[in-house]
Amino acid sequence: MCGIIGYVGPTGTDVTTILLDGLARLEYRGYDSAGIAVLTTAGRLELHRRAGKLANLVTMLKNGSRPAPGTLGIGHTRWATHGRPDDTNAHPHPDCTGLLTVVHNGIVENYAELRQELMLAGHTFRSETDTEVLSHLIESYYFGEAQHDLEMSVRLALRRITGSYAIAVVSQEHPDLLIGARCNGPLIVGLGEHEQFLASDIPAILKHTRRIIILDEGEIAALRPDSVSITTLDGIVVKREPIVVDWDAEAAEKGGYPHFVLKEIYEQPQALRRALLGRIRDGQLHLAELTRMQQEGLLNNIQRIIIVACGTSYHAGLIAKYAIEQWARIPVEAVTAAEFRYSDPIVGPETLCIAVTQSGETADTLVGIRQAREHGAPVISITNVVASAITRLSDAVLYLQAGPEIGVVATKTFVTSVSVLSMLGLYLGQLRGRIPAAPMGEFLSALERLPDQIQHILDKASHSDDAIEPLAQHMAHSQSMMFIGRGVGYPTALEGALKLKEISYIHAEGFPAGELKHGSIALLDPETPLIAIATASHVYEKVVSNMQEVRARDARVIAIASEGDEGIRRHADDVLYVPATLEVFSPLLAIIPLQLFAYHTAVARGCNVDQPRNLAKSVTVE
Repeated sequence: MCGIIGYVGPTGTDVTTILLDGLARLEYRGYDSAGIAVLTTAGRLELHRRAGKLANLVTMLKNGSRPAPGTLGIGHTRWATHGRPDDTNAHPHPDCTGLLTVVHNGIVENYAELRQELMLAGHTFRSETDTEVLSHLIESYYFGEAQHDLEMSVRLALRRITGSYAIAVVSQEHPDLLIGARCNGPLIVGLGEHEQFLASDIPAILKHTRRIIILDEGEIAALRPDSVSITTLDGIVVKREPIVVDWDAEAAEKGGYPHFVLKEIYEQPQALRRALLGRIRDGQLHLAELTRMQQEGLLNNIQRIIIVACGTSYHAGLIAKYAIEQWARIPVEAVTAAEFRYSDPIVGPETLCIAVTQSGETADTLVGIRQAREHGAPVISITNVVASAITRLSDAVLYLQAGPEIGVVATKTFVTSVSVLSMLGLYLGQLRGRIPAAPMGEFLSALERLPDQIQHILDKASHSDDAIEPLAQHMAHSQSMMFIGRGVGYPTALEGALKLKEISYIHAEGFPAGELKHGSIALLDPETPLIAIATASHVYEKVVSNMQEVRARDARVIAIASEGDEGIRRHADDVLYVPATLEVFSPLLAIIPLQLFAYHTAVARGCNVDQPRNLAKSVTVE
């Protein structure tokens, strides 16, 4: 959840600016509080922390004592798990002596017993966090068994930890050494010229380097200005070549848009083109990433499929269920990862598990997929982040190619997830001989038209006479809204409701349209509008019937409909049109006005669109 940045370099560097700049690019990961620790040229480890958004820390430093240039520093933006968001609980957390300090992303599950042990040994705790246990535990080894060897102290301390972590540690006595370690939490090393970087996500360091090493589970990195060494917790040396990130720094900037969310909504046509690039060529489907699995026979005897995901990725999985079952005639179950991991799932070599996680680091998804692997299930992961944790648990990886997504709410990663899952469904259908050449050509042509069709919606939304923004402003006073759909329109309704509540804080629920009359229709009144996904489909008439039931209760009805459907106006108060496409791909178009509606509603309500309260981009804790 939280954001980590670390730096080690030559004497006299403006470390504070580097840390604050990195934190600004990581604030989407957590913004309950922020802090930095800088080892200045004078040899002092200066600690500055402030509750609230990063701007509070920046203002404090501007008006107070800004750290002098130095050689070393760590910074952190927090999403609170243990302890309320305040100055005391903000990271970094020092030890008793003030010589060591730690930032941490994750949860120390055995912190209570360790805290008690350390307090009995004379350590004084100042915060309510589980992280402070790490500071004092490292301290106990540093001044004891490890004899001031910082890397050894961290190694010994982490062997005592149960839970998840990504950490950065510095010591006043080691001005040229930055230690990082990870277990079930993302952490990367950035390689520079006579300087090195540590971060929890790529955007934090893109301004300085594109050469990165992604730490694997249970690894420790020792960074010095001119070297990086990686070892396991047991001290075994790890050799790993860096990868070169093809994003540029500008891709992670707003580019003139008022918010990242709006920028990323408008980036969806290009993101979708990248997702399709090379995978559809000359009217044929090419998923080279699955060649090895096919050659090894891992897909030959699949009898069922389980899609494991959370949030928006789960909604993409629900859409994929309809598509894969239609094309491959394999039973598909979409399960939220948190439920899957505790359900004692029945899986084996005959069950294909598909993990969908935009970050590749979602804690519940990772644990669930590990369970599936232990039972022999083949795994295909769908993610946006190269070499993320999920990729190392997978037999094959299908990358979204969406580019950096900074807004906390998923937009372009939803569209690319649905499209990549659709191509996977077509691949499985083709592999099983279920899709003749003619229908396959029709499906692929429809997929290739989608980027231009999305662009058409966005171009129309940019005109001053478009209906979406005025409608959103008018409905911004609502306290609750309901969304309905049938077939693939149902998960589209779920995703539309999720977008609205995530950034506007309006209560919203998505329902299968046929279920509305089985209780939930009691919630409808003139103050509770309903949004119906009513694009062209084999259940269109049924959706219209449900809309009529709603209008009979005097609730306002907003319809998402296919262009050319003038008849829908008789059944809705407002209509937002999208281009016509094949029914199975309709969510990729219907979601665009829903995203824009949520965005403009949130803006009208004065909400923080890019950093909605209580949310973080990557959920790396349970």
